[in-house]
Amino acid sequence: MSVVLRYVDEGHVNERFIEIIHVNNTSALSLKEVIDGFFSQHGLSIANLREQGYYGASNMQVNVIGASAKRRDILREKHNMKIFEALNNGEISSGRGLNQEIMIKKLGDTRWGSHYNTLTSLVTMFSSVVDVLETIVDSGSNSEQKYEAQILTTSILSFDFVFNMHLMKNILGITNDLSQVLQRKDEDIVNAMNLVNICKGRLQAMRESGWDSLLKRVSYFCNSHDIEVLKMDAMFLVRVRKSRKSQLITNLHHYRVEVFYTVIDMQLQELNNRSTESSTELLLCMTCLNPSNSFAAFDRQKLSRLA
Repeated sequence: MSVVLRYVDEGHVNERFIEIIHVNNTSALSLKEVIDGFFSQHGLSIANLREQGYYGASNMQVNVIGASAKRRDILREKHNMKIFEALNNGEISSGRGLNQEIMIKKLGDTRWGSHYNTLTSLVTMFSSVVDVLETIVDSGSNSEQKYEAQILTTSILSFDFVFNMHLMKNILGITNDLSQVLQRKDEDIVNAMNLVNICKGRLQAMRESGWDSLLKRVSYFCNSHDIEVLKMDAMFLVRVRKSRKSQLITNLHHYRVEVFYTVIDMQLQELNNRSTESSTELLLCMTCLNPSNSFAAFDRQKLSRLA
């Protein structure tokens, strides 16, 4: 909550930003307690406080950021409880640099590393996120908020969500180093091209031999969080338009062929389209014109091929 004082001094109206105060709850009673404490701390009299209103309407506004901060506090508290329980049960070990605070950060539009970090945090804090959503379902401020939380809870507590979460985490984990290099100002073209080839190789290896390990990891995660594990030999109903008949395929075909293979192939195709053999050679030849370290990368043969 931001505190701004408006006061009159010799007929002149002044406004001064004082400070930002953290609040755990944005209810009227909680805000009143915080304001009372603020006035007492600075030796001000609350009797001199005047409310500004227009035609009987209060000018007091609560930003949605307050609710977001409240949820972050609940999430942090829930996650700390999970860490404490895991330490007591011997599931994780304590030590310097271990079990540091993890929070789910806002995604960046162009920073793909933020997507990978968010998925990693979501996997780690999955139980805590579910607890927070269930808390909102039970004690949300309005019916719309409760409904959205209920929909999200149902969605993430499904095999489909868990499978896609782990799949994208693995793929973004493979391409994360390349993404970091391409976003640097001092971009190393040679290193970037090498990382492109490494990413292609790792994605191809994942396509050929990574299915079993992924399915095993997803199944273990679902069992750990009381989520129903789908039988791969059971039938999967494909949703199509009413004018067409539904096609019956197995869960194995859907998740392995239509999801696992398709997503990896799309990523490989994107890398191939952006790093063709001719464009790669052109970029590598252009590195010989880099003036860094007194043209240390200068190469006559590359310059000839570039010409």
